[in-house]
Amino acid sequence: MINNLKLEIRNSIEVKERLYNNTKELVKIENLIFEAIKSIKARRKLIFCGNGGSFADSQHLTAEFISRLRIDRNPLPAICLGTNSSNLTAIANDYGYQNIFLREMLAIGEKGDLFIPISTSGNSENILEVIKKAKEMGLTIVGLTGEIGGKMSQICDTINIPTMITEKIQECHIMVGHIVCAQIEKTLFQ
Repeated sequence: MINNLKLEIRNSIEVKERLYNNTKELVKIENLIFEAIKSIKARRKLIFCGNGGSFADSQHLTAEFISRLRIDRNPLPAICLGTNSSNLTAIANDYGYQNIFLREMLAIGEKGDLFIPISTSGNSENILEVIKKAKEMGLTIVGLTGEIGGKMSQICDTINIPTMITEKIQECHIMVGHIVCAQIEKTLFQ
């Protein structure tokens, strides 16, 4: 059993090492940090969304920005689409599941906001629909996805985690989100 545990940890480390050595993706992460700082300084917000584990990651990262990560500071404006279950079920019932995020984006999205959709495959229909609408609305979009990036990488900027293994992609999405939040705290509050 210990060997199996070590193998899982080693696999996670190897994906992170591939990201660590990928200058192209590191520059994309750096650009995400700059875009987030730009939005916050312009008194705009960060908007997250995802399905399943990526939905949980979106909520997790939203909480880091609103509450805190490393230091006590003022809350940063962030929201996760889909967290209001009444909205979610009403929109899915009336407009179809593919529009659950789109309707909320129409209600709260503003030019200058930074939209961070999360999809390990990059092919979730409801994510693709809201990305298209966010582009029309003038939001800056940087998606988090997996190695291939799917259709998402064809319609917006993406940070691609160098693996096809879903849980390893998700582990890195949280790491990237924590790095972004930590750098924003350091830049704006220290």
